[in-house]
Amino acid sequence: MKLFGTFVSPFVRRVAVSLNVLGLPYEPVPLATSKRPEEVRKYNPLTRVPALMLDSGETLIESSAILDAIDQMVGPERALIPPSGAARRQVLKTVSVGVGCADKSVWAYYEVTKRPEEKIHKPWLEQNEGQMLAGYAYLEDQLKQFGVDTLFRNGATLNQAGITCAVAFRFTAFVRPNLNIVGTAPTLAAFSNECEATNAFQSVAVG
Repeated sequence: MKLFGTFVSPFVRRVAVSLNVLGLPYEPVPLATSKRPEEVRKYNPLTRVPALMLDSGETLIESSAILDAIDQMVGPERALIPPSGAARRQVLKTVSVGVGCADKSVWAYYEVTKRPEEKIHKPWLEQNEGQMLAGYAYLEDQLKQFGVDTLFRNGATLNQAGITCAVAFRFTAFVRPNLNIVGTAPTLAAFSNECEATNAFQSVAVG
């Protein structure tokens, strides 16, 4: 398989970490939408990453759809999202918050890097940062209520909630270092640091 995109993208990186956790081999192809949009468009008409080319030649797009396909590849016993029931709903809800935090971090980052300084719209920037911080505060509360093992692991293995939230937290810390996200979510920060020390994360490190 080939994974298109750079690991600075939290959406590419959560796919890469998932493949690593599951021991599925792939070839990273570091395409950046800002530098080689015409190449990215060959694999996704929206000119977005990630895209995953299967050994059959079929190409999957969008991280959630790719991760669903990966779970089907390994079967329900190894899937990173439980196949059904309350456990599945809990993981999906937590994943949604993690993805939302990453998404809001992207928008905040773009606002301060893609516009001239005099055209930065501070209310829009503050709205995105506020939504992201609220998401991390929610995840922190969930961790204190349920614990890391219940929320972020299937036994000894990380589940998709753990992977996505750890990746999102690292991305936000990387692109918005001015925000005190460690103070907002110290338990999540410690968990993310623990994940970053593992080979599954280090081999696709950001920054």
